[in-house]
Amino acid sequence: MKDETKEGGISRRDMMRMLAGTGMMVAAGGGLLTSATTAMAADVPKKGGSIRVAYDSGSVSDTLDPAAGSTGSDYIRFFMFYSGLTQLDESLAPRMNIAESVSSADAKTWIIKLRQGVTFHDGKALTPADVVYSLMRHKNPQTASRVKTLADQFTSVTASGPNEVTMVLEVPNADLPVILATPQLVIVKDGTTNFNSGVGTGPYKLKSFKPGAGTVGVRNDNYWKPGQPYLDQIELISISDNSARVSALLAGDVHLINSVDPRSTKRIAATPGYEVKETKSGLYTDLIMRRDNTLTGNPDFVKGMKYLFDREQIRSAVFLDYAVIGNDQPIPPGHRYFNASLPQRKFDLDKARFYMQKAGAVGATLPPIYATTDANGSVEMAQLMQQTAAKIGVNLTVNRVPADGYWSNHWMKHPLGFGSINPRPSADVLFTQFFKSDAPWNESGWKDPKFDQLLVGARAETDDAKRKQMYGEMQLLVADAGGIGIPSFISLLDANDKRLKGLGSIPTGAMMGFSFAEHVWWAA
Repeated sequence: MKDETKEGGISRRDMMRMLAGTGMMVAAGGGLLTSATTAMAADVPKKGGSIRVAYDSGSVSDTLDPAAGSTGSDYIRFFMFYSGLTQLDESLAPRMNIAESVSSADAKTWIIKLRQGVTFHDGKALTPADVVYSLMRHKNPQTASRVKTLADQFTSVTASGPNEVTMVLEVPNADLPVILATPQLVIVKDGTTNFNSGVGTGPYKLKSFKPGAGTVGVRNDNYWKPGQPYLDQIELISISDNSARVSALLAGDVHLINSVDPRSTKRIAATPGYEVKETKSGLYTDLIMRRDNTLTGNPDFVKGMKYLFDREQIRSAVFLDYAVIGNDQPIPPGHRYFNASLPQRKFDLDKARFYMQKAGAVGATLPPIYATTDANGSVEMAQLMQQTAAKIGVNLTVNRVPADGYWSNHWMKHPLGFGSINPRPSADVLFTQFFKSDAPWNESGWKDPKFDQLLVGARAETDDAKRKQMYGEMQLLVADAGGIGIPSFISLLDANDKRLKGLGSIPTGAMMGFSFAEHVWWAA
């Protein structure tokens, strides 16, 4: 049979089986995501209206440059003003966006066919040169791209036809259609170096942008998806304080918010006209123990701190059961590559004392733990650890700092501190961005050559069972020796005015994986 013909060492049938098995079968359609489609079955979308949206992170570092983006509010802007080649649906399967198809015979050389009739906000037609520039700029060290570690696997990206681009990877990677949906990999105009005008092919056109203050986008009437978007205008503002964000929603000042504190869910649900939306996800808040500090980089200290996590208490008391137990590695339970055989680390004061004594931390003056409300639950977790550590003679102090500017001023810059990592669409993306030795977001500075070798090997492995085994071994390495502690995986909690329709769940992040803008409409 033709399907069994070998091309580049892997049959077409094997490739399709692998892609389907990993949830990476590429769909040919460019239509609405399943979640939005389901919502629309009950309500017919209509055009018109303006909304205000409050996000929990904003600072002078806010950007319209896709390579520089690192926060959820940045990602919302990227999906408002630009378009990616692919986008993810509610099951994290890649769907075609401004790419008409993404195909490969060997998972190493990929042919990308571009959708015709797509134009930038200034009227320029989308061309292969735009795609080549957009993807290859992330490889340039001077760009300082946040996703350089992802782009480093792109050996070449070239125009191979009037509407075609050919990508050659360093090693085969069946995850490429998923990777192309990464917010930073949206497509910009060829040669763009100044992004202040936000010219893209996205559903909204930039009206105004002030870092740390707000963003206003107006409908792109020439958007390539028929009938979309629906709203006349979306204003995105930053409200870092949870109670202030909830109050703004319930007062009608904003119509959609993210990062709802579990303690506010009952208040919202009990208020007529408002609702809370839970999305189970791989979001985690992690304790970072930097390797460049003598004490926090001591493996015994790291193990001792991990045993201080009372995970059950964190799940129930901090997150009010809107979470599942974590095990100090970033792949959540339920993920197809989750290593279920990894022994669950439990709260154990005796083991914590043993390792802390070995590390010389008992009775010593320790660096403070930096925590902020913008890292979900970090303040409460730090306080719980402080109380527990005192029982074994370990004097932890908590330095609570404002949410504004936390990610630029404190994240990864202290021996002890918390991070908050949004879900990633695949194990490869997650491990590449946060655990590879040279990753710019390697939070603790942990380096393991064996891990790096497994990461590259897993990309090229087309046998899914072997790939799962390799990812399982990587989880073991991170859980055992990595410099971060992950006590739980947190549900994403958004809240909205019920008159805002079309909202679905995409578990890569808040507000439909940051892509709500093109799908929602106002029903009032």
